[in-house]
Amino acid sequence: MFKGAAVLAVSCGVLSGCGGAEQMSENEEIVANLVEAGFPADDIMVVDGAVYTGRDAHVTLEASREMLQSEAGPEQYRTTNTVGTAVTRICINPTSTFNSYTRLSQGLDAAIANYNQRGLRITFQRGGSGCTATITAQTMSGTGGSAGFPSGGRPYGTINIGTGLNTYSVDVNEHVITHELGHAVGFRHSDYYNRAISCGSGGSEGTAGVGAVLIPGTPSTATVGGSIMNSCFRSTETGEWTSSDITALNYLY
Repeated sequence: MFKGAAVLAVSCGVLSGCGGAEQMSENEEIVANLVEAGFPADDIMVVDGAVYTGRDAHVTLEASREMLQSEAGPEQYRTTNTVGTAVTRICINPTSTFNSYTRLSQGLDAAIANYNQRGLRITFQRGGSGCTATITAQTMSGTGGSAGFPSGGRPYGTINIGTGLNTYSVDVNEHVITHELGHAVGFRHSDYYNRAISCGSGGSEGTAGVGAVLIPGTPSTATVGGSIMNSCFRSTETGEWTSSDITALNYLY
């Protein structure tokens, strides 16, 4: 709490419009609640009498109190850029090398079904035509994956999936591919602020220049196995959405 109060004091000393004593007291509580809920103190600021985290996510007093009342569960974050309304159907085009790995290929089909079963405003299809955006699915070495974030209202154009995943179950492949597609449409890691939660080691990824905006309706504490968007996966993953993942998907799309 002391750290949160210090951030508030510095912010109000630098920025104008922090309001009177009543506003100061309310904002102090909001900042203290955010710090207690696990938000990095250096990512909280006060501008024109309002408290923000992730630089553009306004937090009210009521919302900050709800974060502390929520049951422990996975939190969800998005980038400041998301997929625009002009994009309705996204074609995922796997390379021939990708298709040669049976479990990667099956995992892609399962990941596409994951999204399409949710009734979102964006849908995915494997190859074909008539799409308003495309993503290439290609291979990389290792057992992980990588992707980028949306830009200009369009999803990131490539996901990379490790060929080593072919030795894992189809469910694990489904999980990793669903995860990378999540990045491509704007989701950050649910434990971006402390990778040690799912990976066993590591610290904060920071805002990474793309923002880390808490999605309303999702709890404030990441847990092992609590989200497809956790930084690291386990060999026991089922590839299915958690309830918090579904809340985040419905909010954005």
